[in-house]
Amino acid sequence: MRSLITRGTTRGFTSYAVAALALSAGALSVGAQSFPARPPAPTAIAPAQFPPFQQAVLPNGLKLLVVSNPRLPVLSISISFPAGSQYDPDGKSGTAEMVAGLLTKGGGTRNAEAVAAAIEGVGGSISAGAGADFLTVNVNVLSDNAPLALQLIADAVMRPTFADKEVELYRTQTLSGLQLSQSDPAAIAARVFARELYGKHPYGRSADPASVKAITRADLVAFQTSRLAPRGALMVLAGDITLARAQQMVAAAFTGWSGMRPAAGALLGVESSRTATEVVLVHRAGSVQSNVVMGNLTWAPADPRSYAATIANKILGGGADSRLFMILREQKGWTYGAQSGLTRQLGTGYFTASTEVRTEATDSSLKELLTQLHRIRSEPIPAKEFDDAKNSLVGRFPLQVQTADAVASQVSTAQLLGLAPDYVQSYRQKLAAVTPVMALAAAKAAFRPDAALVVVVGDGTKLYDKLKAIAPVRIVSPDGVRLQPEDLVVKAVALDLAMDQLAPRSDSFAVYVQGNVFGFLRSRLERAGAGWKYIEDTQLGPIMQQHTEVSFGADLEMTAVTQSGKAQGMDTKIDVSYASGRAKGSATTPQPTGGTKTIQVDAEMPLGAIDDNLLASLLPAFRWVAGAKFPVALFSSGKGSLTPAMLSVSGEESVTVPAGTILAWKVDLTGSDQPVTFWVEKSAPHRLVKFASVGAPVEMRLVK
Repeated sequence: MRSLITRGTTRGFTSYAVAALALSAGALSVGAQSFPARPPAPTAIAPAQFPPFQQAVLPNGLKLLVVSNPRLPVLSISISFPAGSQYDPDGKSGTAEMVAGLLTKGGGTRNAEAVAAAIEGVGGSISAGAGADFLTVNVNVLSDNAPLALQLIADAVMRPTFADKEVELYRTQTLSGLQLSQSDPAAIAARVFARELYGKHPYGRSADPASVKAITRADLVAFQTSRLAPRGALMVLAGDITLARAQQMVAAAFTGWSGMRPAAGALLGVESSRTATEVVLVHRAGSVQSNVVMGNLTWAPADPRSYAATIANKILGGGADSRLFMILREQKGWTYGAQSGLTRQLGTGYFTASTEVRTEATDSSLKELLTQLHRIRSEPIPAKEFDDAKNSLVGRFPLQVQTADAVASQVSTAQLLGLAPDYVQSYRQKLAAVTPVMALAAAKAAFRPDAALVVVVGDGTKLYDKLKAIAPVRIVSPDGVRLQPEDLVVKAVALDLAMDQLAPRSDSFAVYVQGNVFGFLRSRLERAGAGWKYIEDTQLGPIMQQHTEVSFGADLEMTAVTQSGKAQGMDTKIDVSYASGRAKGSATTPQPTGGTKTIQVDAEMPLGAIDDNLLASLLPAFRWVAGAKFPVALFSSGKGSLTPAMLSVSGEESVTVPAGTILAWKVDLTGSDQPVTFWVEKSAPHRLVKFASVGAPVEMRLVK
């Protein structure tokens, strides 16, 4: 055995040695030759390898587009209608989104659960959504299940049930989302930007609580029957299917479907009347960072300058290697990210550049954004920077159309926007043909820093003076109410409370997370000399333990707040005293990005303002009636800032909690960082029955 091993090892070593000598000889031979001084010229860009597109129009006017690819047994189907939000009835913004959201919640003989069971039973998916211009239903299945997929789509667009239960559930979810968005600076910025950019054009509208509450089931049915018609609709089928099979199955699934082409929408062209840069400052008291969105209108979707502008945008802010990202984040350290983009719509599109920065860096960041916009449209683009951006866009496009649903999406978008018939196939060649001179010309047309709309969402008290040194500033509240500079100062007024309703008491709440008990909150209000002390102990499983004490006088004048505990194993602490109209102390609180932060608190505390930890304990003393609204100045002792908030009675509900079934006022707290809904017992003593943070799966329910 040993001799065999030895021979084998020797034989292997000999063969390796011979190979090494051969390679060395080759290397010496090559070394004697001269290498080319320049790399070879790039070959021509090959067209994107798409299967052939085949089109047909059914007798009812439905346009079919089939992209046949039998390599995998999968199929993606989409059907789109000119039924986006621009067609919402006046005063009922949100109709298109509600219709889209309910199409898959019951159709034909199936209710919402049956639709879900049918599609999930074959491993597929179904969804629907509405944008500004179009409403689209998408289904992805294995190709053997194409008949079921088409049947579900037909039920959705021809025979939606709009069951009352589903309508009200969707309305509730939408209203909760809108309430949460009122405290989301990014959502506020997007809403204000659209309104200011498009003005009275339908593109500038957005849903609000009043418009969503105004939508009736009859409105949904009317929208569906008038807008979801075969004429003007486009169905794209991509994957393992032929045109002949598609025509046969679609005709069978949509038997009896007819209808006139929907009425055209508003005039699609929008001309900008802005001749100079303007800043719209959305005052959000207490914000520690600012959301900045700036931009302008561009052009129609088929404008040939779009290819060159796409490359210019890639250089400006289209990725982690772009100028905005590298300068604002990597060089300056002002933000976690900065980006820009071009949006196509059926009408006039738009350009945006955006970032989120610390309050202290807001004006500097805005100046840098404007500087980079001027630079991209005035300086020749360096060759390497241009080539890198163009090659990135050209090279990654095939990766964006690898799946059937991706192909369907690209083809559908091109068709709906009226782009060239070969737009998708020729996209890479058109990008590759762009020159630096063309990109510079497109940047001059697409990016207009001297006539830009700038929306800044942040603390106006800290931003106004700095921003007005850059451009004229108009101040508005998050809901669009015009403000004056003097309105930036929070004016607290004494709360008109029924103090005789305050009495020593103890309450115990169970904390529910996604419907399961996860902790507790126990509180008590007790006399402390001539004043009061509120004491609260909270535990959320192993995540958080917290003890809070707030002292205040008989006239509601704050005295002190102390808080101690742990959040995810980290120590937290607040120790703030209130005296002579000021709040002074320190606070160590957990941060969204991890860890804790300690701040020194020294801020104005106007008469009438209350510590935010105290609000829940005072609710029994408010004078509750239907439709009541109570402005409340809340001081966040953990942030050292004052916020004008609003308590609003939005209705009444019968609430079941461990303590029993209780008729309660539903009260919404808005204006604070986190919107909250309270349920307050309708009859005396007006106990707090339940409360929950909007958008979070956490509720506190009264136990005793």
